[in-house]
Amino acid sequence: QVQLVESGGGLVQPGGSLRLSCAASRSIINFPTMGWYRQAPGKQRELVATITTIGGSTNYADSAKGRFTISRDNAKNTVYLQMNSLKPEDTAVYYCNAWGTRSYWGQGTQVTVSS
Repeated sequence: QVQLVESGGGLVQPGGSLRLSCAASRSIINFPTMGWYRQAPGKQRELVATITTIGGSTNYADSAKGRFTISRDNAKNTVYLQMNSLKPEDTAVYYCNAWGTRSYWGQGTQVTVSS
């Protein structure tokens, strides 16, 4: 069992940046992969980026490549998503995920990109 708490969402203008954080209630090295997903209104939840907690290998959705960076701090049990050059189509609720023997989700943080 683990609790995941996301923070850092908000309203930002197109072209702006946000940094999301996901704080886990226990060591994230218990989970081989941590990730960020997002769900826009009326759409299915989709992968944004994942990172392995040992080794730090990353994987990005095509929409995130070159703009978003996922990272982790194992000592702080925290995963980050740095989002740059944000677009209106990035507007969604962003969820943190921990994958091990089962999948765990946070409650989500809203990101709105609008002028």
